Formats: sequence, C-alpha cells, structure tokens
Amino acid sequence: MQKLLEFFLQDPCAFRTQYYLITKIFAQKFPLRSAKIETMINIYDLDLPSLTELLKGWNEPAYRAKQVWQGLYVHLYNSPERFTNLSKPLREKMMENFTFMPFSVKTFQDSSDKHTRKTLFELPDRNLIEAVLMRYGDPADTHDGPDARTTKPRRTLCISTQAGCAMGCVFCATGQLGFKRHLSSGEIVAQVMYYAQMLKKQEETVSNIVFMGMGEPFHNYENTMAAIDRLNDSEGYNFGARRFTISTVGLVPQIRRFADEQRQVNLAISLHAIDDDARVAMMPVNKRYKIDEVLEACEYYVAKTSRRVTFEWALINGVNDTPEVAKKLASKLRGLMCHVNAIPLNPTAGFDGQATDRQRAILFKESLEQAGIPCTIRMRRGIDINAGCGQLAGAASK
Repeated sequence: MQKLLEFFLQDPCAFRTQYYLITKIFAQKFPLRSAKIETMINIYDLDLPSLTELLKGWNEPAYRAKQVWQGLYVHLYNSPERFTNLSKPLREKMMENFTFMPFSVKTFQDSSDKHTRKTLFELPDRNLIEAVLMRYGDPADTHDGPDARTTKPRRTLCISTQAGCAMGCVFCATGQLGFKRHLSSGEIVAQVMYYAQMLKKQEETVSNIVFMGMGEPFHNYENTMAAIDRLNDSEGYNFGARRFTISTVGLVPQIRRFADEQRQVNLAISLHAIDDDARVAMMPVNKRYKIDEVLEACEYYVAKTSRRVTFEWALINGVNDTPEVAKKLASKLRGLMCHVNAIPLNPTAGFDGQATDRQRAILFKESLEQAGIPCTIRMRRGIDINAGCGQLAGAASK
C-alpha cells in the first residue's frame, strides 16, 4: 500500500492510467466481482503521455492521441461523437471508457446584470463545487470610481481546487463548510472546459483563469499545477501562463516551492490583516505562518521570479478599512514589488462583518497610494446571486 501511495504522489496521471488498465483486465476476467468497480476515466485527468500510453494499449497508433488531445483542447469537443476524424470503433470505445463530464450541473444562477454566472456542480461522490464566469469590459459595464479604466471585454473564470476547504477563514463560506476532499487535476480542468465550451457557442473565449474558488490551491499543489500545465500545453488549449492567477492564504513552503519553479503564473496572497492577532482571528492559518514569515516568502518569490505579488484585501467595515490600517499595511509592504487588490467584503451567513462603503474604500486606497503602494478597488460581482466562493454550495448543503 505504501508503494502504491508513493507511485500516486510521484505521478498521479500514470497511476490513474495503470489503475484504469488493471481494472479493465480485472473486469474481463471476473465480471461478477467487478460489477461495482468504477472503470470510467475522466479524460481530463490524462496528460498527453498518459493518453498516448492508454491508446497504445488499445492498439491505436501514436498519432491518435494527438488527434484526441487537439479535439479536447483546441476544438473543445465534449463527446466522442464530435471526433469525426476518428474511426467509429475508436469513438465507441471512448464512449464506453471515458467520461467527458466528471460532474453534473446541479444548478446555476445569473446575476441581474447578466455579467456573472455561477454554476454549482455535483461530483459523483455527492460533494459540491462551484465555478464562476465573470464578464468585464462590456459597453454596459461602467465603473465610475477613480480606478475606472477602459478595457477590452474580458471573460474571467473563478475555479475551485477542492471540495470545501481546510483553512477555516471565518469570513469565507467555503471555510465555513470545512474540508471534504481535493479535486483531481481533471476535475479542475473540466470546470474550465465547461465554460470554454459555453463561451465558444457565443463566439467568445476565456480571457483569464483565477484559482480563487472553493479550496486552497496550494493545499492541493500537485493537482493544481498539473491542471495548469494541461491547460497551458502549447499543442492543446495553449492558455498563456500569465493569464492564470493562484490565490493562497499564505502556505509558506508552497510559496517558496512555487518561486523555485519560476513559473510565469501570477501569485496572489489573501492577507486581510496586518497584525498577527487580528489575522489569526480571521484566518487560523496565521497560527502556523505568521505575517512576517509570509512576507519573507513573498520577498523570496519576487527575488527568484522578478514578478510582483498581489495582496488581496477584503474590506470589512470598521475592522480593516481605515486609513490607519492602510498606513500600517504600507509600512509592511514598503520595498516589496507588489500591488493591493481591495474589494468590499462579500457577506456570508456565517460571518457578522459587513462590507465597507465606497467612500471608506476610496480613503483606504488613497492612504496606500500616498505611501507608495499601488492599490485597485475591485468591483464585487454577483452579490445578488451569492457569487462568493462556497455560498451556493453552502445553501445547497442545508
């Protein structure tokens, strides 16, 4: 068992491929005993080498894997019938052995302004995850604040990496749910493909992907990075690395590992408080990784990658939204190549804090900028549909 675990941790894709092949052989030899064994494989769990190896086991030539890969990620086919360049027997075998939708759509909600859609997916084990599509830059998408700017239309996806979350942030609906399990790399990729296929029908494309949905991406580091690599593959979806953003509560070892890998993916830190006592009250992870330790890891990241860090700051009325707090934050961040994204809190049923108002947000931003720290006030999206991560799943779980 220990060797199996080590094999899985070293190469999850190869493990799944071998598991799939073994269970198929078992099913052929012992059909009655294997009736309950799940042999369908999530096709998005396979990287190209694993897909090539699997099709080789079906006596298919090597180039077939490239055809399937491009059908999935270039043409965005969502069923075997769409692969008309493949033989009928191969399409039938794919139908029998692959799933192209590793979850079902339990429900979805559109905001009143039609700029945001939140989808609640149900996994085969009945766990729930969410993904959100946010539209920016449309003609009707006006923003009158001092940080208003003209941009081309953007379609940003907010993707989940876990069902639930172990970090326990008190203001976060997902943290209030507790941890259920990690998502596989294919379950992460499938959320992107779901919306990419939807946008294609509207003659639109995904502009940005942020891992700010349910879960802590760095707690599920291997699968999150495998999903990014799959989506970034130049022969497939070819989604630029700099259009991904990973948000973490500040898991220091993973920040340093991420820095050492020198990826071009953007890094965001959920900070929200500037002294340890205040941050522990909101984010229990601060008991393990103090603010100064997180900032040291950020300095290491900048030194290794020459890329700036974004700090996320949920503005909570009367808690962390005063000019005095902004000045202390600026003092902590001075000299670090960074940017602060401030956004009024998304209210949740399990947290009594309220969102700051527009005037206080502007004062907070101005205080930071006067101290030399760039800051943007982000627009809240989908407030009328509880678009904050975990809110829809939490409501559905009651």
